[in-house]
Amino acid sequence: MSNRIATLTLNPAVDLASSADGVIPTHKIRTSGEHVDAGGGGINVSRVIHALGGDTLALVLAGGPTGGWIADILTEAEVPARIMAIAERTRVSLTVYDRTAKQEYRFVAEGPTISPDELASALDAIGGTQAAWLIASGSLPLGVPADTYAEVARIAARHGMRFGLDTSGSALDGALHSGLDLIKPSLRELEHLVGRALPDAAEQEAEALRLVHAGAARAIAVTLGADGALLATPDGVVRMAALPGDVRSAVGAGDAFLASMVLALSRGASPTDALRWGIAAGSAATQSVGTARLTRPAVEACYARLCERAPA
Repeated sequence: MSNRIATLTLNPAVDLASSADGVIPTHKIRTSGEHVDAGGGGINVSRVIHALGGDTLALVLAGGPTGGWIADILTEAEVPARIMAIAERTRVSLTVYDRTAKQEYRFVAEGPTISPDELASALDAIGGTQAAWLIASGSLPLGVPADTYAEVARIAARHGMRFGLDTSGSALDGALHSGLDLIKPSLRELEHLVGRALPDAAEQEAEALRLVHAGAARAIAVTLGADGALLATPDGVVRMAALPGDVRSAVGAGDAFLASMVLALSRGASPTDALRWGIAAGSAATQSVGTARLTRPAVEACYARLCERAPA
């Protein structure tokens, strides 16, 4: 079996990121430090896996000039990809960091409508891919049924792939209890799943563990922002604090976390060590401007710092 980690991005974006002295209504905002990335959850995961020396393949639905732009960016970055063409244009998203307020503003477009035939081409591509893991990350585009990720899970299982999912809302609701090996909700998404606020650490851990025991997914990694992350498995819950440091951009940090964690699992790491690798990559990503931008040495340095701590 190949040790490749394939990713699926049904609603990618060209991500534009820049900084400004201030974001003020009705004013012309002059920006600097512009970055252009091929974005969308699965693409971000593949880019991070590639940066960390892993074997990956990005399966992407994309169309129009912006879809061609994504293909070109992935080619330049030497990230292996298979682009399935769609009729409509791939979306563009914008992130601006206000240097004065130290606040990040994100403008995320809705994206194109996907036809049944275009969705079928993406599902067929999964069946034709050899990989140990398939990671689907990101929102479902317009025109795609809410239970699509449950169908993806079944296809992955038929082809011997473990399946991880990072999405939200009805797309996440529609995928639970379909044989998911791993889901990565944020705290807000976990609260959505359980239908109530979870301000207390003990409640967060208990609810994540309850979902695992109920069969929602075999493992649940919950990202907690500045508070770190937790991982619930049938054996219990591990929680780790985040590394301190200035956050320059949080765009794609969750994807970096997921990529590094699954890469570690694919290499035989324990769940606790995989969580440590995930937090290391998420921390490294927040220290750079752009979408999930990091380097292997930066991740390894963060991992070494985390190894000095004992998990909760």
